[in-house]
Amino acid sequence: MKKLAKLSSIVALLASAASFAMDDQGWASTYESLAAFDSKIPVYGNRPGYVKPIITNLGNVLNSNWFVSAEVAKSISFEAGLPISIIPINDDDRSFKEKNSLGVATDNPTIFGENHDMTQPYDGRVYGNETLNGLGVFTYPYLQIGASMFHARAVLRWMMLPAISELRGFSDFGFGLQYSFGHLFQYMLPPAAQGLNVSLGFGYNTSSISYRPEDYKGQLDLDISTLNISLILGYKPVKFVEVMMSLGYQSAEMASSGKLTCMALDKNTGLTSAFYGQTINPDLTVKGNNGFRFGLEVAFHLGASFNPVVGLDYAGKTSYTTNILYFKQQFGTDKTPDEIAKEKGYVRGGNPEPAEDKNASVREKADEAYEEMNDETNNEE
Repeated sequence: MKKLAKLSSIVALLASAASFAMDDQGWASTYESLAAFDSKIPVYGNRPGYVKPIITNLGNVLNSNWFVSAEVAKSISFEAGLPISIIPINDDDRSFKEKNSLGVATDNPTIFGENHDMTQPYDGRVYGNETLNGLGVFTYPYLQIGASMFHARAVLRWMMLPAISELRGFSDFGFGLQYSFGHLFQYMLPPAAQGLNVSLGFGYNTSSISYRPEDYKGQLDLDISTLNISLILGYKPVKFVEVMMSLGYQSAEMASSGKLTCMALDKNTGLTSAFYGQTINPDLTVKGNNGFRFGLEVAFHLGASFNPVVGLDYAGKTSYTTNILYFKQQFGTDKTPDEIAKEKGYVRGGNPEPAEDKNASVREKADEAYEEMNDETNNEE
């Protein structure tokens, strides 16, 4: 009975602390939200499912917009723009399943989730963050530049922002490579199929976000890495429009670190809060949507340099690519498939024409000289 009473007291204490941790609207306190990143804190800590929607959305955003065409020219090209990917935050981002003390999987709010209904008894769960719950879409800004020649393309993306208010740092750096194979087979295709191109692409991002909430000392650091490997298929029904489909693999990971100490006061009493002086040491690593990805885009090659791309990607959830402000300039003109076929002596639908015998005239003159020499010898005899 003593053990049972002691256990009941502990449960009651934890429930009381959790109830006190919420604000008066039933939203998770700052401590509850941040403690999820610390694997060593009891009750509130070690909650990868609670924070996973951050890397789920962020990973999909950073793995988008690497490819603006399946074709990479042989002549020199330069490109630059501000690609944007937008991901709606849906119901799957606002709840996750977690086993309770009885081993039964139950639905729980994520950091994007709903608040507790204060008219109902507290159920022991950690609820959503009010600020993040108000987000309807997720996006992430970066600049992108690239250069290409000999059918190979290199891409760089970068963004850095100074410390602003609670955001203590933000940076992103990425690089990508792409090679197209169309020049190897387009000249053998019939005219209607010559707009087909195939390329292989790769993209990698490393990004960091530092956050220090109000009434806290120190900061939370999030280090993100993403990888995209894709096969890109493109077809141009007309010269200025290209329909692209990409199939591939992506990965995303978010590692947390830093140190946070609560210095908050209770808003009602002005006294130190229940978590005053408590320290959070983030150490949780969470993976995003790792696995198959699919993309479908339409690129418009308008004028000499305007190259907008719109479409969608799917990797566990759908994101919309709105690569509107993108510009690409090519210096020089590549040979057409017909010109390549003529150069190679290839005839579509027939046997290849025999290559020109450059030594034929030399042999012909040698034969004529040999015949003249034989005639002179016969005359002397």
